[in-house]
Amino acid sequence: MLRPIAAWVASVALLAAGIASAQEPTDDPALRQQQGDAEQQLQDARDLQDALEQLKHRVEELEATQFAPTTKLKGLASLVVGSNRFEGSDRPEVIKTRDQFGATTFNYDLKIYLDTSFTGEDLLRIRLRSGNFDRSSNSFYGAGPSKLSILETAFQEQSGPDVFSVNRLYYQVPLGQGFTATLGPRVGQLDLFALRPSLYPAESVLDLFTLKGAPAAYNFQLGAGAGLWWQSRSGFSVSTNYVAGNANQGDPSQGGIGTANAASTGSVQIAYKRPQWAAAAVVSSVQNAGGVIDYATNFTLDSLKNPGHTIAFGLSGYWQPLQSGWMPSISAGWGFNRTDYAAEVNREGLVANSQSWSVGLQWSNALIPGNVLGMAVGQPIFATSLYGGDTPRDSNFAWEWWYKVQVSDNLAVTPALFLLSRPLGAKTPAGESFGQLGALLKTTLHF
Repeated sequence: MLRPIAAWVASVALLAAGIASAQEPTDDPALRQQQGDAEQQLQDARDLQDALEQLKHRVEELEATQFAPTTKLKGLASLVVGSNRFEGSDRPEVIKTRDQFGATTFNYDLKIYLDTSFTGEDLLRIRLRSGNFDRSSNSFYGAGPSKLSILETAFQEQSGPDVFSVNRLYYQVPLGQGFTATLGPRVGQLDLFALRPSLYPAESVLDLFTLKGAPAAYNFQLGAGAGLWWQSRSGFSVSTNYVAGNANQGDPSQGGIGTANAASTGSVQIAYKRPQWAAAAVVSSVQNAGGVIDYATNFTLDSLKNPGHTIAFGLSGYWQPLQSGWMPSISAGWGFNRTDYAAEVNREGLVANSQSWSVGLQWSNALIPGNVLGMAVGQPIFATSLYGGDTPRDSNFAWEWWYKVQVSDNLAVTPALFLLSRPLGAKTPAGESFGQLGALLKTTLHF
């Protein structure tokens, strides 16, 4: 924009100089008439030069306020109407939960992305986020008595509803020879892996099914962190990373990096990817206290509130057909966890070993080109053995079904159903039942 304006200014200046140099005194009436005309042209040229100079300065001011050419701004808004139905023979729990979570609600989640590259290969990502979902808002993917059916609400617990906050801030740069480093004061654990070993889901409903069947190993922790991965051209990759959820706290008894109260997770992943399939193995060391592990039965979550460490293993992968049709893509994962507790904790009756698994199926171009049909089933983290030798009665199955209608390139509408068979796990009274059925309509807008 500035180059043509600068050229116009220069041209007008040359014209004015030429007119001025041509004006020599003369007694010839005809020449005096021509000089008068030239003087008027000179004044017009000077006025035009002043106007163009002002325009040039204004354009410079406007360009100084715009994003760099390598900065991209995009947004994602999710609008959700939903409700739950709680049933079971445990009538006191059913009545209490209906009173707390029984209303139909309408909520939103808004993400604003600012991505900048300085070299064309690196990435500086800033994500701003706001929403009004919370524990009592039962429509956001089925919030209820368990965190299983809430989609990444940690940002709201820290910032409050309807408040914009920095949800991501990290820098990622290639180091050469296949290595990539990531560092940031606000980065998610899943941002630090070379491979996310799942194609499911194209549209999130239950957050549980975005965690590759191993929600302890892939635990979604958000905080200050760093990661390094290596990728080969043949498809192999190795990733290692660390995230501390309480890294912004200067008091070691409350947080910090590498402290007993950091709410941290450290992970190593080995993965292999081909055009149609991929597989990965991961091991994570997770601090129990601090809410790092969220997606488990209430019984298991109560155990993990005690100080200690959990070693979490995960095996995950996917396969997809060469062309969309009746055959869906298949994403599956399994997790196994071993939990140890601090010396001062009485371990009797606490969770020693736990497991999880999930299978997700996804049909692209289902019924109508551009639409996607999805279904997933699995078990969030549930106890398989206890300290002291007691047999746990901890289990819970989760299902979801959804159909994403792609109205346009930037607008999608997704009706969905989900079911939690026993979300309280072993906290469900013996011989009693308690379950949760949810329905929602989600509108997603990209801009």
